[in-house]
Amino acid sequence: MSEREGKATLDALQRWRAAEQAAAVARRGRVAAEAAAAAAASAAEAAIATAAAAKAALEAASHAEGSANATAAAAKVAASATMADLVDAQADSDLRDAEELAAKAAYQSASRRAAERG
Repeated sequence: MSEREGKATLDALQRWRAAEQAAAVARRGRVAAEAAAAAAASAAEAAIATAAAAKAALEAASHAEGSANATAAAAKVAASATMADLVDAQADSDLRDAEELAAKAAYQSASRRAAERG
Protein backbone atom coordinates (compact mmCIF):
# COMPACT_ATOMS: atom_id res chain seq x y z
CA MET A 1 0.00 0.00 0.00
CA SER A 2 1.45 3.36 -0.99
CA GLU A 3 1.75 6.21 1.46
CA ARG A 4 -0.93 8.08 -0.48
CA GLU A 5 -3.34 5.15 -0.32
CA GLY A 6 -2.58 4.68 3.36
CA LYS A 7 -3.37 8.33 4.03
CA ALA A 8 -6.58 8.08 2.01
CA THR A 9 -7.61 5.03 4.00
CA LEU A 10 -6.76 6.75 7.29
CA ASP A 11 -8.67 9.87 6.22
CA ALA A 12 -11.69 7.77 5.27
CA LEU A 13 -11.54 5.98 8.63
CA GLN A 14 -11.35 9.30 10.49
CA ARG A 15 -14.33 10.66 8.53
CA TRP A 16 -16.26 7.49 9.31
CA ARG A 17 -15.46 7.76 13.02
CA ALA A 18 -16.47 11.44 13.07
CA ALA A 19 -19.71 10.64 11.27
CA GLU A 20 -20.36 7.77 13.65
CA GLN A 21 -19.87 10.06 16.65
CA ALA A 22 -22.13 12.73 15.15
CA ALA A 23 -24.80 10.11 14.52
CA ALA A 24 -24.58 8.91 18.14
CA VAL A 25 -24.94 12.47 19.44
CA ALA A 26 -27.90 13.05 17.13
CA ARG A 27 -29.54 9.83 18.33
CA ARG A 28 -29.14 10.94 21.96
CA GLY A 29 -30.70 14.29 21.04
CA ARG A 30 -33.55 12.48 19.36
CA VAL A 31 -34.21 10.37 22.46
CA ALA A 32 -34.20 13.49 24.63
CA ALA A 33 -36.57 15.26 22.24
CA GLU A 34 -38.91 12.25 22.26
CA ALA A 35 -38.96 12.26 26.07
CA ALA A 36 -39.63 15.99 26.13
CA ALA A 37 -42.43 15.57 23.57
CA ALA A 38 -44.05 12.84 25.67
CA ALA A 39 -43.79 14.97 28.81
CA ALA A 40 -45.25 17.98 27.01
CA ALA A 41 -48.13 15.88 25.66
CA SER A 42 -48.83 14.56 29.16
CA ALA A 43 -48.74 18.11 30.50
CA ALA A 44 -51.20 19.21 27.82
CA GLU A 45 -53.57 16.35 28.69
CA ALA A 46 -53.32 17.14 32.40
CA ALA A 47 -53.97 20.82 31.78
CA ILE A 48 -57.02 20.02 29.65
CA ALA A 49 -58.33 17.70 32.37
CA THR A 50 -57.80 20.48 34.91
CA ALA A 51 -59.76 22.84 32.66
CA ALA A 52 -62.67 20.36 32.47
CA ALA A 53 -62.72 19.93 36.26
CA ALA A 54 -62.68 23.69 36.80
CA LYS A 55 -65.59 24.11 34.39
CA ALA A 56 -67.71 21.78 36.52
CA ALA A 57 -66.84 23.65 39.76
CA LEU A 58 -68.86 26.36 41.46
CA GLU A 59 -68.89 29.97 40.28
CA ALA A 60 -65.98 30.72 42.60
CA ALA A 61 -63.88 28.35 40.52
CA SER A 62 -64.30 30.41 37.35
CA HIS A 63 -60.88 31.99 37.89
CA ALA A 64 -59.37 28.51 38.13
CA GLU A 65 -61.04 27.58 34.85
CA GLY A 66 -59.50 30.54 33.05
CA SER A 67 -56.11 29.75 34.51
CA ALA A 68 -56.41 26.09 33.55
CA ASN A 69 -57.41 27.05 30.00
CA ALA A 70 -54.41 29.34 29.78
CA THR A 71 -52.21 26.53 31.09
CA ALA A 72 -53.69 24.14 28.53
CA ALA A 73 -53.04 26.63 25.74
CA ALA A 74 -49.47 27.14 26.93
CA ALA A 75 -48.96 23.38 27.19
CA LYS A 76 -50.32 22.91 23.67
CA VAL A 77 -47.88 25.53 22.39
CA ALA A 78 -45.06 23.82 24.27
CA ALA A 79 -46.14 20.43 22.91
CA SER A 80 -46.26 21.80 19.36
CA ALA A 81 -42.83 23.37 19.71
CA THR A 82 -41.44 20.18 21.22
CA MET A 83 -42.94 18.11 18.42
CA ALA A 84 -41.25 20.43 15.91
CA ASP A 85 -37.99 19.90 17.81
CA LEU A 86 -38.60 16.15 17.66
CA VAL A 87 -39.10 16.28 13.89
CA ASP A 88 -35.87 18.29 13.56
CA ALA A 89 -34.03 15.84 15.81
CA GLN A 90 -35.33 12.88 13.81
CA ALA A 91 -34.29 14.52 10.54
CA ASP A 92 -30.86 15.33 11.95
CA SER A 93 -30.50 11.80 13.27
CA ASP A 94 -31.50 10.34 9.89
CA LEU A 95 -29.05 12.65 8.10
CA ARG A 96 -26.22 11.71 10.45
CA ASP A 97 -27.03 8.02 9.99
CA ALA A 98 -26.87 8.49 6.20
CA GLU A 99 -23.56 10.36 6.51
CA GLU A 100 -22.21 7.58 8.68
CA LEU A 101 -23.20 4.96 6.12
CA ALA A 102 -21.63 6.97 3.30
CA ALA A 103 -18.41 7.45 5.27
CA LYS A 104 -18.33 3.77 6.15
CA ALA A 105 -18.78 2.80 2.50
CA ALA A 106 -16.04 5.22 1.46
CA TYR A 107 -13.71 3.76 4.06
CA GLN A 108 -14.48 0.20 3.03
CA SER A 109 -13.93 1.08 -0.63
CA ALA A 110 -10.63 2.81 0.12
CA SER A 111 -9.53 -0.07 2.29
CA ARG A 112 -10.49 -2.60 -0.38
CA ARG A 113 -8.62 -0.67 -3.10
CA ALA A 114 -5.56 -0.39 -0.88
CA ALA A 115 -5.64 -4.13 -0.15
CA GLU A 116 -6.02 -4.97 -3.85
CA ARG A 117 -2.99 -2.88 -4.76
CA GLY A 118 -0.96 -4.49 -2.03
